[in-house]
Amino acid sequence: MPASAETLMIMRISPAGAAGCCRIAGMSPRYDLHSHSLASDGTLSPAALVAAAHAAAVDVLALTDHDTMAGIAAATECARPLGMQLVPGVEISVSWRSQTVHVLGLGVDPDCETLLAGLAGLRAFRDWRAEEIGRRLARAGIGGCYEGARQLAQGSIVSRTHFAHHLVARGHAASVRDVFKRFLVNNKPGYVAGQWADLEAAMSWIAAAGGMAVIAHPARYNMTASKLRRLAGEFRECGGAGLEVVSGSHTRDNTIAMAALCRNEGMLASTGSDYHGPENPWVRLGELAALPAGCRAVWESEHWLNPAACRQFISNQARGTRIRQAD
Repeated sequence: MPASAETLMIMRISPAGAAGCCRIAGMSPRYDLHSHSLASDGTLSPAALVAAAHAAAVDVLALTDHDTMAGIAAATECARPLGMQLVPGVEISVSWRSQTVHVLGLGVDPDCETLLAGLAGLRAFRDWRAEEIGRRLARAGIGGCYEGARQLAQGSIVSRTHFAHHLVARGHAASVRDVFKRFLVNNKPGYVAGQWADLEAAMSWIAAAGGMAVIAHPARYNMTASKLRRLAGEFRECGGAGLEVVSGSHTRDNTIAMAALCRNEGMLASTGSDYHGPENPWVRLGELAALPAGCRAVWESEHWLNPAACRQFISNQARGTRIRQAD
């Protein structure tokens, strides 16, 4: 059986002698299960990210870079002497019914060959997409964008966020959000449609790696209520465990709505800042509202950081779906 949060709090002692999983005796650990480093589109190195999380009194941090696990080893090494728990994670890009959604794999094995091979395929598409964005912006009269974005990307991934920062620096827009609206969304000059993993494939990678699957920032997709219910239902049938109810990009009303969806679908609830760096002062590590009443947290599940149980759960859900479809 996996150690409970209470057991971890007793077992993990920080160098200062206080309980490593909760620095004030008797308080619950502070979780932030969604963050990014320079390995994808964050602006802090994995070590600097962990140090910032520790300074923000985060006890349990998940590093969930986009389609890569390149930062996990460094983050884990930094977290250990600080008495923090580093949850190895990843944010997988998924194409679902002509829309891009992001699925978090939490507690995944960073050395799982099946997961790493799947992520490598997504990064190959990301490489082509970045070059194509540069070509399309050049045709629109803004040359040198790929090279500028490449310089900003200190990891292997060149993301749209890197293009956005580059265009802001060159004076083509006032903010990153403005860049997306004017250049990088559908029907704009730098838009390139995503061709990502299908939902079942992403779930199979997470299962192979022994992780739990959570839909990231579900309110951000601007889906109708019925479409969001359909996504949650299909996700659950594929072995999905939960929804990110509390997110750095959710409003209070979003959180209430996602909590209701979570309860109605019988899913677990997660919480994560989606922190990318100090440049966005509205999103801070660990500064997250409590999960609404009636939500069961992912870390309260018997599957939390229990690879064998996670693999069995996803396998059982997928098998049940196939049987229902056959009937």
